[in-house]
Amino acid sequence: MIKTLNDLIEKAKNQKTRKLAVAACQDYEVLKSVIEAAKEGIVEPVLIGDKEKTLEIAKENGIDIEKYELVDEPELKEAAERAVKYVSSGKADFLMKGIIDTSILLKEVLNKEYGLRTDSLLSHVMVYEVPTYHKLIFLTDGGMNIEPSLEDKVKITKNAVKVAKALGNKNVKVAVLAAKEKVNPKMIATVHAVELEKMNKDGEFGEEVIVDGPLALDLAISKEAAKIKGYESEVAGDADILLVPNIEMGNGVGKSLTYFAKASSAGIIMGAKAPVILVSRADTHQAKLNSIALGSVVAG
Repeated sequence: MIKTLNDLIEKAKNQKTRKLAVAACQDYEVLKSVIEAAKEGIVEPVLIGDKEKTLEIAKENGIDIEKYELVDEPELKEAAERAVKYVSSGKADFLMKGIIDTSILLKEVLNKEYGLRTDSLLSHVMVYEVPTYHKLIFLTDGGMNIEPSLEDKVKITKNAVKVAKALGNKNVKVAVLAAKEKVNPKMIATVHAVELEKMNKDGEFGEEVIVDGPLALDLAISKEAAKIKGYESEVAGDADILLVPNIEMGNGVGKSLTYFAKASSAGIIMGAKAPVILVSRADTHQAKLNSIALGSVVAG
């Protein structure tokens, strides 16, 4: 099981090199992280975007892109379309957002004719290495789905389980978060949690998955808190996946981990035919590299 993000990068280095299609590559931070990943043998990039701007950025910053495929497409929509088609046709293994609006890229990902649409739901999975936690923790969904329904949460959970298992977690423990551990009909998060737990017992999420909820955050990540509250569970204090009830909680927990707990991270969009790497301009260079490594491992 991969327990650190350095382990994740090593795993990506030691597997088959994956082909990465980058949509709108004309950005320094994107080029820097992608080319570093290429030098490490993690990916073979296909750079799709404004050729003139890309070459200028590379030259100004001493980034050698001469040996990599560079497709000239200055228009953002067309760059996104071509990147998606590289993946859907099998010419690339996964996709990365460059300097382009997320909405433009995802519209192409979901295109019915040539996109990467599946029966699942697109959802965001963040992987955090928290200095005070004993293993990697997966947070979903704090980036895409605003107020997911029960059906949505089933798909979001399945997407996150796929990521956890790709990183070697054989027995995946899912904590369905809410404000409290007792069911309250007025708190839909607690009602959904019980339903998800029942579905898991009926085999909805496959073998070697444990779903427990509703769980307050302290119970999910602290064995001491569970002991004090007398809460007995295989998941309590040992959660792999934190399934949040809405985007506000996911965003808040994620940014708290980053800025208060100094956690390192990687992020990925699941639910398409191939992983999609969506990095923020606020992400550190290392976070971008971590996300590329994550996409490579999941694509494999």
